[in-house]
Amino acid sequence: MTSLSLNDGHTIPQLGLGVYKIADAAAAEAVQVALDAGYRHIDTAALYENEAGVGRGIARVGLPRDAVYVTTKVWNSDQGYENTLRAFEVSRRKLGLDYVDLYLIHWPAPQQDRYVETYRALEKLRADGLVRSIGVSNFHPHHLDRLLDETDVVPVLNQVELHPWLQQSETRAYDAAHGIRTEAWSPLARGRAIGNPILDALGAKHGKSAAQVVIRWHLELGNIVIPKSVTPSRIRENFDVFGFSLDGDDMAMIAALESDERTGRDPDDLD
Repeated sequence: MTSLSLNDGHTIPQLGLGVYKIADAAAAEAVQVALDAGYRHIDTAALYENEAGVGRGIARVGLPRDAVYVTTKVWNSDQGYENTLRAFEVSRRKLGLDYVDLYLIHWPAPQQDRYVETYRALEKLRADGLVRSIGVSNFHPHHLDRLLDETDVVPVLNQVELHPWLQQSETRAYDAAHGIRTEAWSPLARGRAIGNPILDALGAKHGKSAAQVVIRWHLELGNIVIPKSVTPSRIRENFDVFGFSLDGDDMAMIAALESDERTGRDPDDLD
């Protein structure tokens, strides 16, 4: 497992388990399987309604608190300074944790025009020691420009939809220029990677699945990546990506899949 340094001095495991659209009860089992398989990074959110299950799964394994990296996020309806502080406390209690490693604004929701004050609440949580690191999710460069101008702490990362059909070159370059890590959600394009002939061919070349090839591609780009699964065998398979590497030709073949296609919403359109 590779860990990456963040701009605040902390580190983050580069590969984690995402739990979007996993029911609370199933999340506990998925997290337990993942931690037993070697994962040390779990990504959840208030929206997912499974923070309690994530907490139960972590508790079952019994690892030291500092051995498991936990991310959660504040939802759009809870944006605003005081609302965010309250929402965080709800999330922290559900997780059963003394602190959260990383707290993110889930979407900028620009029509609400509250993401700056929301981020100031994240800064307070960080200063109070309830959160180790703070960042954002689904922020375009122009959202980040405003945040950097009007707040004091540079986000440690920006979690965005990112996969071979939406490679986010502009956002990744912006993030890198400002010391912000890029994290990929929907890294397999919600299953689109499975059965793709180019990715299947690369998988055959390396004795891996198409999904493993795409996860490896993310790692080699320097992305943090959080593939989601509830199937124990797939959770383990998604973690088995450290014994091979992609060459320049492989990377070029995947780069050629870029088509600027989203599986989710454009951040400017979600309020």
